[in-house]
Amino acid sequence: MKFKEYKGLDLPKIATEVLTDWKQNDTFAKSISERTGRPAFVFYEGPPSANGMPGIHHVMARAIKDIFCRYKTQKGYQVHRKAGWDTHGLPIELGVEKELGITKEEIGKSISVEDYNAACKKAVMRYTDVWNELTERIGYWVDMEDPYVTYTSKYMESVWWLLKQIHEKGLLYKGYTIQPYSPMAGTGLSSHELNQPGTYQNVTDTTVTAQFKTLHESLPAQLQGTVPLYILAWTTTPWTLPSNTALTVGKKIDYVVVQTFNQYTFDPIRVLLAKDLLQKQFGKVYIESEDLDSYKGGDKKIPYRIETEIKGADLLAIRYEQLWSEAPLPLENAKDAFRVIAGDFVTTEEGTGIVHTAPTFGADDAKVAKEASPEVPPLLVLDENGTQVPLVDLKGRFRKEVGRLGNRFVKNEYYPEGTAPDRSTDVEIAIQLKGENKAFKVEKYVHSYPNCWRTDKPILYYPLDSWFIKVTEARDQMTALNKEINWKPKSTGEGRFGNWLANANDWNLSRSRFWGIPLPVWRTEEGTETRVFGSISELREAVEIAIKKGLMKENPFQKFKEGDFSDTNYTLVDLHKNVVDKIVLSSPTGKPMYRESDLIDVWFDSGAMPYAQWHYPFENKEVIDKGERFPADYIAEGVDQTRGWFYTLHAIATLVFGKKAYKNVVSNGLVLDKQGQKMSKRLGNTIDPFKTLDQYGPDATRWYMISNANPWDNLKFDLEGIAEVQRKFFGTLYNTYSFFSLYANIDGFDPKKENLITLAERTELDQWILSELNSLIQTVDAAYEDYEPTKASRALSDFVQEKLSNWYVRLCRRRFWKGEYGPDKIAAYQTLHHCLITVTQLGAAVAPFFMDRLYQDLEQNSSRSVHLTDFPKAEAAWINPELEAQVNTARTLTSLALSLRKKEQIKVRQPLQKMMIPVKNTSEKERMERIVAQLKSEINLKEIELLDDANALLVKEVRPNFKTLGPRFGKDLKSIVQVISQLDTEQINLFEEKGQLEVQLNEKNIILESSDVEILFKDIEGWQVAQGAGMTVALDITLSPELKKEGIARELVNRIQNHRKESGLEVTDRIEIFLKKEVELEAAVSENKEYILSETLANHLHFDSEVVEGISLEFDNLKTEIRIKKIYS
Repeated sequence: MKFKEYKGLDLPKIATEVLTDWKQNDTFAKSISERTGRPAFVFYEGPPSANGMPGIHHVMARAIKDIFCRYKTQKGYQVHRKAGWDTHGLPIELGVEKELGITKEEIGKSISVEDYNAACKKAVMRYTDVWNELTERIGYWVDMEDPYVTYTSKYMESVWWLLKQIHEKGLLYKGYTIQPYSPMAGTGLSSHELNQPGTYQNVTDTTVTAQFKTLHESLPAQLQGTVPLYILAWTTTPWTLPSNTALTVGKKIDYVVVQTFNQYTFDPIRVLLAKDLLQKQFGKVYIESEDLDSYKGGDKKIPYRIETEIKGADLLAIRYEQLWSEAPLPLENAKDAFRVIAGDFVTTEEGTGIVHTAPTFGADDAKVAKEASPEVPPLLVLDENGTQVPLVDLKGRFRKEVGRLGNRFVKNEYYPEGTAPDRSTDVEIAIQLKGENKAFKVEKYVHSYPNCWRTDKPILYYPLDSWFIKVTEARDQMTALNKEINWKPKSTGEGRFGNWLANANDWNLSRSRFWGIPLPVWRTEEGTETRVFGSISELREAVEIAIKKGLMKENPFQKFKEGDFSDTNYTLVDLHKNVVDKIVLSSPTGKPMYRESDLIDVWFDSGAMPYAQWHYPFENKEVIDKGERFPADYIAEGVDQTRGWFYTLHAIATLVFGKKAYKNVVSNGLVLDKQGQKMSKRLGNTIDPFKTLDQYGPDATRWYMISNANPWDNLKFDLEGIAEVQRKFFGTLYNTYSFFSLYANIDGFDPKKENLITLAERTELDQWILSELNSLIQTVDAAYEDYEPTKASRALSDFVQEKLSNWYVRLCRRRFWKGEYGPDKIAAYQTLHHCLITVTQLGAAVAPFFMDRLYQDLEQNSSRSVHLTDFPKAEAAWINPELEAQVNTARTLTSLALSLRKKEQIKVRQPLQKMMIPVKNTSEKERMERIVAQLKSEINLKEIELLDDANALLVKEVRPNFKTLGPRFGKDLKSIVQVISQLDTEQINLFEEKGQLEVQLNEKNIILESSDVEILFKDIEGWQVAQGAGMTVALDITLSPELKKEGIARELVNRIQNHRKESGLEVTDRIEIFLKKEVELEAAVSENKEYILSETLANHLHFDSEVVEGISLEFDNLKTEIRIKKIYS
C-alpha cells in the first residue's frame, strides 16, 4: 500500500476535509467515550454572548482552551467540555433598545416588559450559527449540542439556590449607599465592572477652585478681619457643587490665610488653604508681596501675602454661605449643613487640602458627613411622588430645583448625538461662579475618569438602594484559596487578581434592568420581613399560601410538577421579571410581600456556571459533591476577566462551598493590530476571522497565534506572520513528508512489514535525531503540563525546521535515493517515519487538522485519528546528551561558517581550503574531532584545524559594554574601562570559562560579569572570523584555481539536476549529457568528471561544438548549452 502523495500544500482544503471526517466518524465523541473509566480532566467554558459577531481574538481564546483539553485527552484523561451561552445583561438590552428605537424609561409603557424580554430572548441567540461555525472551523472541540444557557429556568433556579445559601450565611444585605451608576444604561454597577480594562480613560475636564464665603461670626478670633474670608476647595466635577453641604479638612494639616485679590472680579479677598499647596494654587498670575495697596484691577501680576497659620483641628467650628445661590436648602436639619468637618482621607497631594463635600455624590463624602457630629445632611429634594431624591435624576439631568440649569445633563456625553450644547454644565457653573466672586481659579485638567463598560459613557456616583453580598467577610479566605491556584502568568494571580481580592468591596448585586435573573427576594413594604427563595417548588408553595390569603388569584407555576426534571416540565415556567414581579406573597405575620424589583448582576450568572450548568443541587448532585466536575482543572479567558468571570467564579465558590472554583487558569492577552493598536471598527483595523481561515486555514492561524507570543502577552496580529508560519513550519513539514513518501513509494517501504532495525544498528545521525526526538517529547510534554503552549510549539518548530529537515533529511538524502534497498535504507525510512508520526502527535493539540491528516497518511489508515492516540512517551534509553551536544556543535559551527560565506558572497557549492576552530578544553576538542568530516562536508572545506588558545594566529580582545558598566560604576567608569583594556590572555580565557572575573579597582576587589564585556577575535588578513553560542570559527576565503574549478563542477551538477526535474525524468533514470564546448567549463569538468557523472546518474558526458536541441545554460559568467538524454536499459 503506497503512501499518499500530494501536488501542493493546501491547508484550508485539508481542514475542510478533516472536519468532514470528524463529523462522519464522530471523532470528538469517541475521544471522550474511549476514555470512559479514566480520570477526568475538568474544563469550564466561559460563556460568550451570541448577540454579537465573533472576532479574530475569539480564535485565539478558543484555541488556548482547546489545546490543553486535546493534550489531556492524549494523556489518557476523559475531558468533557460543555459549551455555554451568556444570555442576559446590558449588552443584549442596549442592543434591543437600539433596534426598537426606545429608551429604558419606555419599557413597561410603550412596550410591555413581557414583549421587551421576548425581544431580548430572540436577539441573544441571533449569531449562534456564526459562533458554531467558527468554533467548528477552528477545531475547538466543545459540546455545542447540549450547551448550558443562562436564561433557562433550570439554570436560573440553580442561581437562586446559590443566592439563598449566601443569604442563609448572613452575607446578603440591602443598603442605601453611593454607588457607581450608569445613566446611559440606567443601572448601578459593581466595583469589578468598574475595573474592567478600558473603563478608566483620560479625559480633559473643566475644574473649579471654588470660594466658599465664611460666616464672620463663626470664625476663630485669629481668622477674623475686615476683608471677607473664603475657604478654597477644588473639584474636577463642578456639577456636584450645587449639592455641597460641607467642607472637609485634615485635623493635623497646616493651613494658611492669604490676603490677595480675585483674578476674575479683582475684589479683595482672604482665602484659606493648605500651606503645602499654596504655590500650586498661587501660580503664574500671583506674586508674593507685602504691598497690596498699589494693586489695580487688570494688572498682570496679583500680589498676595500670608496673614496667619492655623491647624485643621481649629477650623471645625467655621460655617459658610451656601455656594449655589439657586439651590434649595436640605430637607432635614439644614442648620447642620454648610460647615467645616474633619476627615482622615484629606491629603495635600493636590487641590487645596480642603475637600468639597456633597454627600449625595461621593462614597467618602457620604461617610464623613454621616460620621460628623452632628451629622451633615445631604441635599435632597422631593420628587413628584414625594420621595426624597438628589439634585440630579437617574438620567443624569439636573432637577428643576437647581434653577436655570434645571433639565440640563450634567455631562455632555449624555445628550443624544448631535444635540449637546457648546458649553457643558461644568463650564456654565464655572462662568456663573466667576461672576459671583465664588471662583478662585478655573482651568482645564486631564485626569482619569471611569466610563460604563458597556455604553462607554461616563458614570456618576449616585445614592441607590441595592442588595449586596458581604464579600468583605470572605476576603481573607478568598485570598488564601487564590494562593492554591496556578496562574499563568503568575504575576496576574499574585498582582492584579491578588491585590483585587485583598481590597475587595462588598458586591453590589442589584441591577435596575429588565432582562436578567430576578433577585429571588420578597419583602414587606416596611422591610421588616424578608424571604429569599432557592427553588421553584418553594416559590410555588408560597404562591399557594398567598392564594388562600387572597393576595393572588392563580399560581403561574400551577402546571409545574415537583420532582420532574424534564426539560418539558421546566419550559412550563418562566422566572423572568415579567412573571415574578406579579407575584405577591404573604409574610408569616400576614402582610403582603413584594419582590425586590432589581435583577441579579449578570456576572453572578456566569460565575454560577460550575453548578447551574448541571442544574445543581436539583440534579447531578454527585458532579459537585463528589468532585466529578468541581473544581475545574483548567479555565482560560482574556485578561479582562480578571475582575469579571475569574473573580465571580472564585467569589461564589468561596462564599457557598469554601473552596476554589479552578486549579489552573490562563489569562490570555489582547489581540492587537500589527502596529500594537487595539482593533476596532472605528479604526478600520479589524480582521475577519472567516476570511483569515479561508486564506490560511485554522492550523496556520492557530500555530501563528500560539507560537508568536505567550498567551498572556498581547499579540500584534499580522497576516504576514501566518503566511510565514504556513511557509516555514507547515511547508517544511509537508516537504519532509513529500520527500519521505516519494522515496518510500519508489522502494516499496512498508513500516508494518519491515523488522525494526535496532538503535545500535542505526547510523550516528539516526541515533542523534531519535535522541533529539525523545528529548523533544520531554520538552513538549513538560511545556503542555505547565500550560506553556508557546514553548511547546516553538520547540516543535525548531525540531522540524532546523533539526529534522535542515540537518537530518538534508544529510541523509543520499541514503534515500542512492544505493540498494537494504538495512541502512530501511533504518533511514523507519527513523524518518517514526519522527514524523511523533511530530503529529506532539503537534496535534495546536494544529489539529493538518496533524490528523499527516498522521493518517503516515499510518495509511484514514479511520483512526491522531486525537484518539496516546501522547508519546520518551524513551530514556534513546536519549544521548553527548551525541546531541556533538551534532548541535556541528550545527552551530556550520551556521557560523555559512554566515561568513554569505557575508563574502561565496556560494556553498564553492569549496574553500581551510577553517580554524579554537577549543577551550580537552572534552570540547574530542567532540569536535568527531565532527570534522561532517563539518568539511557541510561547509564544503578541504581541511579543518583545531587550535588551542595559545596559538598566536587568533588573538582575543575584550571590549567594554558601556550599557551595563555605566550604571554599575558611575564615576569610576573610566577606571574600570582601563582595567578591562589591560586584561591578558590568561585572564580573558578564565573570564570566558567562568563567566565572571575578579579584578582590582581603586584597591578594592570587584567582580566583572560576562554581560559587562564582549570577548572576540581580531580579524586576520585573508580570513573571516565569526562568533556565536560560545564558539568561534576563522574561515580562509582565498580561492585557488583548483578550488574555483571544483566550484564550477558543483554548480554544473546543480544545473543538470534541475534540468532532469524539468525534463520529467524519474529520480532513478540514467542519462547521457551533451554540453557545448566552453574552455573554462571543460577544464573544470575534466578534473571533476567522475564526481559529476556519479551525482547526476550519468553514464557519459560529451563536449560538442554544437548541441542539437540544446538549452541555454548560464552560471558564474560561463555560457553554454545542454541536452540530456535518457538511457534505456
